Amino acid sequence: MMSEQVMHETVAEYFGCNVFNDTVMRERLPKSAYKAVVRTKELGTALSPEVADVVANAMKDWAIEHGATHFTHWFQPMTGVTAEKHDAFVSPAPHGRVLLEFSGKELVKGEPDASSFPSGGLRATFEARGYTAWDPTSDAFIKDDSLYIPTAFCSYTGEILDKKTPLLRSMEVLSEQALRILRLFGNTRATRVTTTVGPEQEYFLVDKKYYDQREDLVITGRTLFGAKPPKGQELEDHYFGNIKQRVSDFMKELDRELWKLGVYAKTKHNEVAPAQHELAPVFTTSNIAADHNQLTMELMKKIALRHGLVCLLHEKPFAGINGSGKHNNWSMSSNDGQNLLDPGETPQDNMQFLTFLCAVIKGVHEYAPLLRLSAASAGNDHRLGANEAPPAVVSMFIGTELEEVIEALESGKKYVSSTAEFDIGVDALPNFTKDTTDRNRTSPFAFTGNKFEFRMLGSADSISCTNTILNTIIAEELSQFADELEKADDFDAALHELLVRTIREHKQIIFNGDGYSDEWLEEAKRRGLPNLVSTTDAVPEYTRPEFVAMFEKFKVYTKVEIESRTEILLENYAKVINIEALTMLDMARKQILPTAVRVTKEVCDAALSKQSLGLDNSYEVGHASELSALTQSIAAAVTALDDKVVAAQGIEDTKAMAKFCRSDVFVAMQTLRGFVDQLETRVSSRDWPMPSYTDLLFTV
Repeated sequence: MMSEQVMHETVAEYFGCNVFNDTVMRERLPKSAYKAVVRTKELGTALSPEVADVVANAMKDWAIEHGATHFTHWFQPMTGVTAEKHDAFVSPAPHGRVLLEFSGKELVKGEPDASSFPSGGLRATFEARGYTAWDPTSDAFIKDDSLYIPTAFCSYTGEILDKKTPLLRSMEVLSEQALRILRLFGNTRATRVTTTVGPEQEYFLVDKKYYDQREDLVITGRTLFGAKPPKGQELEDHYFGNIKQRVSDFMKELDRELWKLGVYAKTKHNEVAPAQHELAPVFTTSNIAADHNQLTMELMKKIALRHGLVCLLHEKPFAGINGSGKHNNWSMSSNDGQNLLDPGETPQDNMQFLTFLCAVIKGVHEYAPLLRLSAASAGNDHRLGANEAPPAVVSMFIGTELEEVIEALESGKKYVSSTAEFDIGVDALPNFTKDTTDRNRTSPFAFTGNKFEFRMLGSADSISCTNTILNTIIAEELSQFADELEKADDFDAALHELLVRTIREHKQIIFNGDGYSDEWLEEAKRRGLPNLVSTTDAVPEYTRPEFVAMFEKFKVYTKVEIESRTEILLENYAKVINIEALTMLDMARKQILPTAVRVTKEVCDAALSKQSLGLDNSYEVGHASELSALTQSIAAAVTALDDKVVAAQGIEDTKAMAKFCRSDVFVAMQTLRGFVDQLETRVSSRDWPMPSYTDLLFTV
């Protein structure tokens, strides 16, 4: 909890107090060392060992003054969560004493066990060595009495085993290609282009006492059984509604702890589903945003426990109501102060903006399967295509104004702006300029003023994979544009021809209508847009030769690294489905079937008792018959699911196993759930062996 001193400080006074940030480095480092670190952050230049020693010593002294006793290299393996191994600062000294030491070598490099993390076949069990390497572009911080050092993670033979390294590489290549475009427009000031991200994080909060009574929530993070409650989200009264005190207390502490770690937590509110909420940060660079989002998810879980709550980050913890996503707001900015996706007051005349916009349109169209697979997981398969999430078909929303702008550019006609003032119709309320375009919540990839919002990501996902793919795609398109324009004798004419051609060839990716409609799915099929419904459909797209060639061209991934990631994702999918199926079987055999048998017996006993008294027992007889039939159906469904689980475990090929889990195991799980949920509605709450949806969703 916060100390009394910090509680009485303003946010500005304690923001970033646990971060070894620019202010701290400026105060503690010699001027030459500080300048070297700044160059590394801004230009990507390497630090010398001598400077690393100076930084390490200053970092250690600062950390110890803040109560730290250990340090850890904090990295993002392919598990989807972070990893850390803690070492104390202590070193032996004469006479039984210790020295507190931390060298530049320890700062720069660590050595975790590489064989114990997912590698997709890159590392065997006997090939254990791996390395973590300090990422000086992301600030170190203190948490739980340890100095956390953000790092990359690779194998002994150099293959990437983490999510940070490809993201850093993709940021570099996008910067290089974007600068080529800026130079063509006469910009000689900018020396770097960074991608910025603001990930909106959705989550559920449930009472821990009910969570602990649900094996499915504890093991899998979602409810595998659960009848629909009498009230869900039909009244639309939870969204932006008054925040309950218990939740508000949690949110306040979460904000404070995030601010201390330099996380720009900005917006908090109730989401659409009961017990669902959202936190949104201010934009920052993609790399730091990824680190901050991992911290946010971790702290959400820890702080919820202090309030007797459990934070659920699963994409679909409850059937029948909205699941949770993570909207990845993405943009590009140059270090001379330009947002490269800002259309300005006259987008029709802003040729630089239109160039970057057309690169994004072309990239999303050509590489839609990569964007889709970046949001693929067993959990997110439940969510995509439902009414709270975009469909699995990737399309772009750019709004009426920009669509009219590019149509005018393509046809050679003059565009006339339709900007208007919004008149509310109440004299006391101010009029204001109406936005030139509406918002489209059904679009997977929507332009929202000066950024794109990729809405497919699941709430538990790391944002690193999506932004690695997105950065690389746009780098490829900008590279193609630059290659063509740099050879042109007449730049303006060549640019106009390039943009018109790009619009003509790729405008079918643009759709401003209702992405939930059946008509759109048919239209998308006519346009040739892929509909990769499940993870098992999407993930194999990773290894398409043209996609591999793009990643290898920019040295973001090698072919082997892409193949390993494909293997990891499909294996993870199969493991998740298998764990869920085994959990269902365990609950059905140990809780649900025994309850069904006991309750059926009680009803039968009541029927016999009424019969002996000469009373009408038709209700009891009918109820017992219904319970008996459901019990038999559940027992048969358990046997069928068990058979599918055994069959899946006998499949050696990972892709085939994942597909079988999707087509057979998951279907058998749904069948079992259907019968159990029917049974729940016919058994008293006193007898049902686990908390209901009403208990979980409406008691916080």
